[in-house]
Amino acid sequence: MHINIRKAIKEDCSRMMELIHELAEYEKAPHEVTVDFNHFVNSGFGESPVWWAYVAEIVGDKNENLIVGFALYYIRYSTWKGQRMYLEDILVTKELRGRGIGKLLFDKLIEVSNTEKFSGICWQVLDWNDPAIHFYKKFENVNFDNSWINVSIA
Repeated sequence: MHINIRKAIKEDCSRMMELIHELAEYEKAPHEVTVDFNHFVNSGFGESPVWWAYVAEIVGDKNENLIVGFALYYIRYSTWKGQRMYLEDILVTKELRGRGIGKLLFDKLIEVSNTEKFSGICWQVLDWNDPAIHFYKKFENVNFDNSWINVSIA
């Protein structure tokens, strides 16, 4: 099985939304996905994109490639650190987890962060998601910070 990691294109959005729904199911919050598809597409590929993504695809015969994972990020600004990559979601479809695809995606994000000279990458992980926590601990310089409380307005 050959996996290709590449920058997402507009035509990938439909499959990415399928994977977003899969992630929401896994995180026990399927009803929380309320983004409109057109808004999602425009936010990534309109005049002023606010997110970027990489996809992992299985390269098949006869140009029959299948996207099996993605990593979506945006740029946030820290008054202490400057520009930082914020990893919103990283997902590999359930059937293919544990085969190194997530590592390929995460390695690509590290490469992009270094190339763009971001001050680092930050993200959140649910405290009960042991497989994800174990995955992140495999990377160098990962710091789990339990001192912040998430706050939002819906």
